[in-house]
Amino acid sequence: MKGTAFITGATSGIGEACAILLASNGYNLVLCGRNQPKLNQLKNKLSQHVDVHTLCFDIGHTDQLKEITKKLPEAFQRIDVLINNAGGAHGLDELDHSSISDIDQMIDVNVKGLLYITRMVIPCLMRSNGGHVVNISSVAGKQPYGKGVAYCASKAAVEAISESLRQELVPRGIKVTNIAPGAVNTNFSTTRFKGDTERAARVYQGFSPLVAEDIAETVLFCLNRPSRVQISDMTILASAQSTATTIHRADL
Repeated sequence: MKGTAFITGATSGIGEACAILLASNGYNLVLCGRNQPKLNQLKNKLSQHVDVHTLCFDIGHTDQLKEITKKLPEAFQRIDVLINNAGGAHGLDELDHSSISDIDQMIDVNVKGLLYITRMVIPCLMRSNGGHVVNISSVAGKQPYGKGVAYCASKAAVEAISESLRQELVPRGIKVTNIAPGAVNTNFSTTRFKGDTERAARVYQGFSPLVAEDIAETVLFCLNRPSRVQISDMTILASAQSTATTIHRADL
């Protein structure tokens, strides 16, 4: 058994792909998300192979986070891997036309939620013989673009958190990896466009985007490096993507 991985945003997209892949590689799991039926479904599927515990809460609601780690059973009190995956984009508008609630949601989940969860899980990581924090950022945190001010800012914050956290945790024997995906075909765009599936589908037309499993495999690669190796930062783009906003769409 490889140890225990604590995954936020585990009920869909990259988080779900990480859960499935890590379970197949012998990791016990703490799966976090807002959808209890989906958490139950994943637990039933993956607990055939590994031990799984679920925590249902909204990472954007700080009042729900205060006692999270205290709810972990004894067998899950030692965490070997924290994957901060929960996050998302809401809206694609110039700042003066952006919804205040969208801005709040992105800051509360992408930044504050990540900080709070990490703060509470660090003591569990300290019980491991060499823990590992993996933050799922975005190419938008490195290459900000118009109509994405709040989202880009939130992901730039994740980049800064990863750098600062590494300086704090490396002396404690804990690695920190920042992974910045480009265009990944998950429910990301459907969420950004408020459930408009047709508009979301157009984001991925004319090229082959990344899929969630590509990022999960990258996470596993980083976790499997020898103890002497720490992957500090990785940017992963689709073959047709050259920058955050530049994609070669051959069929259009």
